[in-house]
Amino acid sequence: MRRLVYYVAATLDGRIAGPDGGDPSGEDYFAITEDLLAFIVANYPETLPGPARDAMGIAGPGEHFDTILEGSGSFAVGLAAGIPDAYPHLRHVVYSNSLAAREDSDVEVVAGDPVAHVRELKAEEGLDLWLVGGGTLAHTLLPEIDRIVVKQQSSVIGSGVPMFNGPFAPHMFTPVDLVQLPGGVRVITLDRN
Repeated sequence: MRRLVYYVAATLDGRIAGPDGGDPSGEDYFAITEDLLAFIVANYPETLPGPARDAMGIAGPGEHFDTILEGSGSFAVGLAAGIPDAYPHLRHVVYSNSLAAREDSDVEVVAGDPVAHVRELKAEEGLDLWLVGGGTLAHTLLPEIDRIVVKQQSSVIGSGVPMFNGPFAPHMFTPVDLVQLPGGVRVITLDRN
């Protein structure tokens, strides 16, 4: 059975974006250092956006994921940058009750219950499912998350988009791997108990 993996970058205080919800990549508090990029290329190359993969000469199917899942807020970040499908090499699913599917795009827009849809996806054949964000969708899908991989930055920003944005709902995970990168990012992998 496929797993739902929340693979995300976060600050020490658990924020995945600043207060404006925009793309934090390249901000001082979300530095993309050479060692972090090397780690991503070596371990999760399918999580790089299509334009970055093209620029780096990365091709081929994913090693861990064949499907990306995101909420409309995360999807809007790519749209604002002029990229209607940042991950054309993956099946791309956006959960939204307000967006409409576009005929000129392979992005699937799913309205309704994300949990029921994820359960259907998990029952299909294929690689794991990558939940990229945002915090509200992550909280909604928390009962279905099997693994969390956090690229934890060495920063505290105080406010912004939390990793899980919703009411109190304890779920327990166990650390199964830790990679300390020289530039200060810790990659922490946790599996559901």
